[in-house]
Amino acid sequence: MKKLGIIIVQVVVIHLFLFLGAALKLVVPLPIPASMYGLGLLFLALCLKVIKLEWIERGANWLMAELLLFFVPSAVGIVNYDEIISFKGVEIVLLIGISTVIVMGLTALVAEKVSARNGGVSQ
Repeated sequence: MKKLGIIIVQVVVIHLFLFLGAALKLVVPLPIPASMYGLGLLFLALCLKVIKLEWIERGANWLMAELLLFFVPSAVGIVNYDEIISFKGVEIVLLIGISTVIVMGLTALVAEKVSARNGGVSQ
């Protein structure tokens, strides 16, 4: 039960940065989602050691483990708009394929750099 409480508190801390990002978006209205502002603020706080990684690590790991659940509603919502898929289906599939390759490539590069920085073997 204590572990669950720690995870809940850490998720709340992560969401506080989301809300700070939303407030910052009101002040700096760039065409960037509020969640990206919050992510940037969280990154800065971690880099400047305002907060420690241990303060949010378990909560972030739980959110990552449950990430698929956050995409299911949007995937189900797409099914309701079959006319969009029928007209733009090939373009949508192509866009998804290209963006997936880009994300996978960037993830591999970042993982390789982090592994090399931590003393791991990079090939």
